[in-house]
Amino acid sequence: MPDALKDRLQSDLTAAMRARDALRAGTIRMALTAVTSAEKAGDVARRLSDDEVLGVLGKEAKKRRESATAYDDAGRPELAERERQELEILAEYLPKQLDDAEIAAVVGEEVDAAAAAGATGMPAMGRVMKAVQARVAGRAEGGKVAAEVRRRLSAG
Repeated sequence: MPDALKDRLQSDLTAAMRARDALRAGTIRMALTAVTSAEKAGDVARRLSDDEVLGVLGKEAKKRRESATAYDDAGRPELAERERQELEILAEYLPKQLDDAEIAAVVGEEVDAAAAAGATGMPAMGRVMKAVQARVAGRAEGGKVAAEVRRRLSAG
């Protein structure tokens, strides 16, 4: 059943519409639109796998985080709050995010592995990032991971 997540989004949209939950329905509708756009992108239209749908939802969640920050910086707390509410809804469909300590632990292991292979300091950044991203795929924001890798490599 390769498209169970998209089917879940569809059924949740129907439930939200029946419950007259405008925020949830709008957020899920936006997510489904993004998924459909991704399916139609490229030369041939196709159904996305659950992993690909998660990737699209991750990008949408990132947009919400960035928008909330931008609205806060612009002095528009009501719009920032709406973005955060949409982010909470999207988070229900995404894997649990790693906290800072878990990211630091994974980065530490990969920095140690790279050092054992002879790669140290900032030149090891690409190697460590590739290894860490493979381990935390979809469960940690790339910017947080990169910041922790930079911190660890420049300190050690």
